[in-house]
Amino acid sequence: MASTVVSLRLNGRPAEFLARPGTSLLSSLRDSLGLMAAKRGCAQGGCGTCTVLLDGRPVMSCLVAVETIEGASVRTLEGVAADDGRLDAVQSAFLDGFATQCGFCTAGMIMVAESLLAGNPDPSRDEVVEAISGNVCRCTGYASIIAAILDAARRKREVDVV
Repeated sequence: MASTVVSLRLNGRPAEFLARPGTSLLSSLRDSLGLMAAKRGCAQGGCGTCTVLLDGRPVMSCLVAVETIEGASVRTLEGVAADDGRLDAVQSAFLDGFATQCGFCTAGMIMVAESLLAGNPDPSRDEVVEAISGNVCRCTGYASIIAAILDAARRKREVDVV
C-alpha cells in the first residue's frame, strides 16, 4: 500500500507526516512524530495507556486508523504543559499527590482528566471514577489518581475565580 500524507493539528500546531493506511494513530505518534508519552499497552483499547485527545475527546490511539484523522486536532501529554514548560493543574496535582508510581498509565490518566475537567470543572468523585474507568493502573490502587484529579479541578476553579 502506498503511504499518504496526513495533515492535522498536533498539540496546537500544524503537522504533516506520511503513513500507510491502517496504521494506528499511536504508531504514527510514536514512530513518525517521536512523541512517546502515549504508550503501547494491550493494543486492543482495554488499558488506556495510549489515550490522547482527538478533537477534545479521549480516544485509545491504538484503535484509531490514522487515515481517519485528516484535519483533526490531536493533543498528547507533550502538549499539556505551557510553552515555557510550566506544568498545568492536572500535571501538578498528579506530581504533588503522588498519583504516579511506575508512570505507565500516567499519560493516559492525565489526558482523560484534562478532557473531564474541560467539560466539567467540578466533578464528583463518582464522575472521576467513571471518567478513568477505561484506564488501567497496576500500581496506585486509584485512590491517589482520583484525589489528584479532584485536586486539579479545585486548582483550576481557584484560578478561574481569581
